[in-house]
Amino acid sequence: MPGKAWKCAVCGYISRAESPPAECPQCAGTVREFVEFSEKKTLRYDGEKFDVLLINGSNHRANNTGYLADLAEEVLREKGVSYRRYNINEFTINHCWCCYSMRDNACRYPCRDQLDDMPGFHEMVIASKAIIVASPINWNNMSARLKDFLDRLNCIQNLYLLKKPGLTEGKVVGIAVSGHEDGATKTAMDIFLYFQQLGYVLAPFGIAYRTHGSQFNTITDTEFLKTDPLVIQKVKGMANNVVEMMRLESEENLKGKLVPVCE
Repeated sequence: MPGKAWKCAVCGYISRAESPPAECPQCAGTVREFVEFSEKKTLRYDGEKFDVLLINGSNHRANNTGYLADLAEEVLREKGVSYRRYNINEFTINHCWCCYSMRDNACRYPCRDQLDDMPGFHEMVIASKAIIVASPINWNNMSARLKDFLDRLNCIQNLYLLKKPGLTEGKVVGIAVSGHEDGATKTAMDIFLYFQQLGYVLAPFGIAYRTHGSQFNTITDTEFLKTDPLVIQKVKGMANNVVEMMRLESEENLKGKLVPVCE
């Protein structure tokens, strides 16, 4: 029996061989989506402060949206800011239980659902000064995985509605969107709405997006994105603007001065 097992991070298919397959036979993901299979540990936050949380919200950890996250990561390294990057398809994030629909104070922080990796992400959202979210376009919207991630931030947002001190107002957000055709602006604004409700400040020129076009086969999207100078200019510019906005210490300067207006 081969000594190695490889897991597709998109669909969970397990391949047992010395090296991963060139294409996942279950979902058609490329070899870049395979990680060596091991017993998974629940995500835990170690408590060390850092500046930027970088989230790749795609179903594919290493495809087009991953490339946008790579570009943002380059800027964070160049700027010398501390950051942590996560591809959320490598983690278990349950659907929101919608506790708020039972009674207002049933939705609380820490989240009632402590059964997955999201409590670790909650702590890192609170600990970081800024967040950059990269998303694909799925039917004119974000990926279902990313929506689950954002839905699960409800327990932090609900603090405002329970008249408790907020933990995220004044933090900075930037958004990058890649896609095959329509829906980039809508996807970006849908994502921003979550962060607006959490009190985040959108960095100036804080949304970057690029699409290819329905007249092209999706197999050509990656080459297009990686050879188009506008992609680099836009995404790196957005990441730069997040860092510069963060360095204005908006979170510290606005603390105690904002009136929460959220739903």
